[in-house]
Amino acid sequence: MGIKKVTLGRTGITVPQNGFGVLPLQRVPMDEAVHILRQAYAGGMRFFDTARAYSDSEEKVGAAFGGGYVDRSRIFIATKTQAKNPDDFWKDLETSLDKLKTDYIDIYQFHMMGQCWRPGDGTGMYECMQQAKEQGKIRHIGGTAHKLGVAREIAESGLYETLQYPISYLADEKELELIRICNENNVGMIAMKGLAGGLITDSVAAMAFISQYDGIVPIWGIQKEKELAEWLSFMDEAPAMDDKIRSFIASEQQELKGEFCRGCGYCMPCTVGIQINQCNRMSLMLRRAPSKGWLSERWQQEMEKINDCIECGACLSKCPYSLDIPNLLKKNLEDYREVLAGNRSVN
Repeated sequence: MGIKKVTLGRTGITVPQNGFGVLPLQRVPMDEAVHILRQAYAGGMRFFDTARAYSDSEEKVGAAFGGGYVDRSRIFIATKTQAKNPDDFWKDLETSLDKLKTDYIDIYQFHMMGQCWRPGDGTGMYECMQQAKEQGKIRHIGGTAHKLGVAREIAESGLYETLQYPISYLADEKELELIRICNENNVGMIAMKGLAGGLITDSVAAMAFISQYDGIVPIWGIQKEKELAEWLSFMDEAPAMDDKIRSFIASEQQELKGEFCRGCGYCMPCTVGIQINQCNRMSLMLRRAPSKGWLSERWQQEMEKINDCIECGACLSKCPYSLDIPNLLKKNLEDYREVLAGNRSVN
């Protein structure tokens, strides 16, 4: 059975439940990125999500699909602005339109929202979205968040047509409740971090989990052709939830229950330069996505920076998951040193 199509709430945008997260393509050369994007389109993907903050990712999408390469009405492009004032909003929007080589953006999203902007709140931010929509430069208004309370407010506000939030089979019940809230409020959900930032390594289970829900489009972070081939294989033969996958997911959830870092980066920057969002999950990455690259001289130096932590508490106040970051960092460093000493193996 082929992959199902879903409609993103009241946007009316209907696409295969298999979207492309463009963020990782900032790490590959332009010609390779263009090739991968065009292969994705040829394979049936129609939803592409990027952001002004993802260095040259928008430019790569524009190079792949602009200039009449595809019928613009057949693809849906979502991008984001981190602007916190109207002047920066308009600068970002015009830059995005230029880089994407398009006259309009299908879904324009406020990026990593710390609050739910509303008309008349004094910031003028939501009014910018309304004006951009009236001008035809954007089609739909969306927001992205990592904080559950903000995400819920976005979904229930009646102001936003889509919500982007981390959803994977490691999500807890309160997070999964967001899917129901979005559907009840006719808000399309865009699921980021469907692989939990690399902690999930089984694409079949990840896809089967998402396919249980309507009104939600996952955006898989794709960087290599072989990764793309994996997701495209589901177009014709989509995995369905069964007892075997259900049992596997339950074991995964059991292993990862409790405190673990999702890698969202809200805690950054660190006062003393620790790369918290990666160092704080190094132990998990070594176990679940083993790579000798994690043991390079560069990462050894990054991990040793944990010793410089002054426990100022700045990261604690910013973490949307209320993690005890200083202690988690210390545990990760201890584990890391064990691997380096040869007391634990890595592939």
